[in-house]
Amino acid sequence: MEVTIRPLEENDAKISYLWRNDIEIWKYTGSKPTQAITYEIEKEWIKKVLKRENEIRFAICVGDNNEYVGNVQLTNITKTDAEFHIFVGNKEFHNKGIGTKATNLILNYSDKVLQLKIVYLFVNKENVAAIKSYKKCGFYEIERNKEQLKLIIKL
Repeated sequence: MEVTIRPLEENDAKISYLWRNDIEIWKYTGSKPTQAITYEIEKEWIKKVLKRENEIRFAICVGDNNEYVGNVQLTNITKTDAEFHIFVGNKEFHNKGIGTKATNLILNYSDKVLQLKIVYLFVNKENVAAIKSYKKCGFYEIERNKEQLKLIIKL
């Protein structure tokens, strides 16, 4: 299945607000919304984060119709490194390699466009599927605590 990434848009809130209310999607993140997320709240949030100067956010799209299924982003971007985040919100596309393909796309962007040297991430140590995907993409563990691992990749 073809996977592409495109810049996240305010209009994506029509779909992503549903994911933000799904506890299953957030179980490994350590955070969850403190209130029900409406389309309007999500749209305003997207509008706000798209203005941040040290972040780049993309929509993950699949198939011939470019169905929007998740988000991938780089935050805390400096001249040399950035923090990586990803989630596939549409559960129909879990465990199908979508996250791995999207990760490779953003790593290529990090290397070729941003010319970063290192991309790092934090992951819940119980999120075995994500850890497997990250390691498949070349990330390796450098730190661990009771709840999470820190993985990096040198580009």
